[in-house]
Amino acid sequence: MSLWKQFLILGILAVLAIAGYEAFDRYAGSSDDAGSATPVGARAAVVELARAETSTLSQTVEAVGTSRAHQSVEIVPQAEGRVVEMNFTAGQRVEEGTVLVRLDDTIERADLTEAEARLRERGKVFERMTQLSNSNAVAEAALEDSIARLAEARAELDRARQRLNERSIRAPFSGIVGLAEVDRGARVAPGTVITRLDDLSEIEVEFSLPETLFARVRTGQRLVATSIAFPGQGFTGQIDAVDSRIDPISRAFRTRAIIPNPDGLLPAGMFMALELTLSQDDFVVVPEEAIIFQAAETYVFTVQAGIARRTRVTTGQRRDGMVAVLDGLDAGTDVVVRGLHRVHDGNPVEILGAPPSDATPDGADS
Repeated sequence: MSLWKQFLILGILAVLAIAGYEAFDRYAGSSDDAGSATPVGARAAVVELARAETSTLSQTVEAVGTSRAHQSVEIVPQAEGRVVEMNFTAGQRVEEGTVLVRLDDTIERADLTEAEARLRERGKVFERMTQLSNSNAVAEAALEDSIARLAEARAELDRARQRLNERSIRAPFSGIVGLAEVDRGARVAPGTVITRLDDLSEIEVEFSLPETLFARVRTGQRLVATSIAFPGQGFTGQIDAVDSRIDPISRAFRTRAIIPNPDGLLPAGMFMALELTLSQDDFVVVPEEAIIFQAAETYVFTVQAGIARRTRVTTGQRRDGMVAVLDGLDAGTDVVVRGLHRVHDGNPVEILGAPPSDATPDGADS
């Protein structure tokens, strides 16, 4: 076949395709114009309805953070010595003032006894000097010297008592004791970590949020924390502090939350996912399936007396398969959620599952 015949055939096919498209377009346009009015005897589209309801929707933001104890310290001795008692086990709850560790205090007890004896001796000397001073039998300087020596003895007794107290290492607050880092009989120096003490009555979680939320986050806001260690369980807390600075590099600010932990279930150092509630409001909501987007218009189909009506709406946030309707729809209105592809504005519909109507249509013979 010659080249010009091939071009001729392609041109004929193109003309036929254009003519067919125009004919279909005219036919479809005439069908839409005819469908704008409800034709007599038009076939009803089978649809399923859902009722618009009022529901409380929360606007939330997610973040992650790491838990830490409300109070946490390393238990260290203030003096050098040999460990003679270990009065705790890992995971044990202790009260404030409980003796956790004792160091060998033989010398310190002897020093305390010596200081007490010296104080008694200086006290008796002071009493004699006072009596002699009253009878002018002793010089004023001797009395003043006895007063100074008595004060010196009292100070030495206080130092001896303090050195003895330092041999007993006590819990500074109530909490949970961690693992022991030394064994009984070990020699420790000031600053040696013996164990750690955590107050887990409540835990703190610090996390970062983008600067766009800075004006919407405030103390007292509710949040829920979850952890893969406790599947299906949420821990409710609230915002305790919001940093006054925004990091110029990350464009985020730090926020701290407090989560009550009365049973000590949550440990320090656990990775946690957080869901912070920014606001809660009541909205009219409908299922997502009811919403139709067409160009710049959003609408739903409502049903009034068996006739579909196209209703423009303004939508808001989505949550759990529901969409908030800000304008255009009242609570209690039925909207179409199934069979939307067969529904046209003004056409009759048949509600799936509804009982058949006994009423006779207008103009029909009885």
